[in-house]
Amino acid sequence: MKLYTILIVAILLGATTPTIAQVNDTSEIFIELKKADSLVFTQGFNTCDFKTLENIMHKDLQFFHDLHGMQNREEFFKGFKESICTNTKEKPIRKLVKGSLIVYPLKKGGEVYGAIQMGLHEFYIAEPNKKDHFTSNGKFIHTWLVENGEWKLYKVMSYDHRQH
Repeated sequence: MKLYTILIVAILLGATTPTIAQVNDTSEIFIELKKADSLVFTQGFNTCDFKTLENIMHKDLQFFHDLHGMQNREEFFKGFKESICTNTKEKPIRKLVKGSLIVYPLKKGGEVYGAIQMGLHEFYIAEPNKKDHFTSNGKFIHTWLVENGEWKLYKVMSYDHRQH
């Protein structure tokens, strides 16, 4: 009888508690954040476009990596310039796994102030005149904030990296 009562209470609480589900992949917020992800990685990371990265990264960026520790914005850019963009003959490339991206809006008073974006990514090495070769994969959770009408990447959690 106790278990039955607990189950009924849990169902009732779940039915009356407002929830925010992930947004549809055709929604405006999903499309905006997919584009933002592309700016960070396809344009910024993959081509070492520092100006794009500097514009989209929040001034108080927090970057957490399961293999390389925690970094603030300054440490992130220093490491990025020194490790990702120094060897043009073996350039790391990040690709979003198609269909893996999900977005959850963050709201206050009914207004969107940010979003949580999650997905899977794969890493490759690009060498001149060769096909990119796969090196590892991982998962990510990004927290985006809206600042003066623009999306800024505030917190990055990059984890579960597996070398191949």
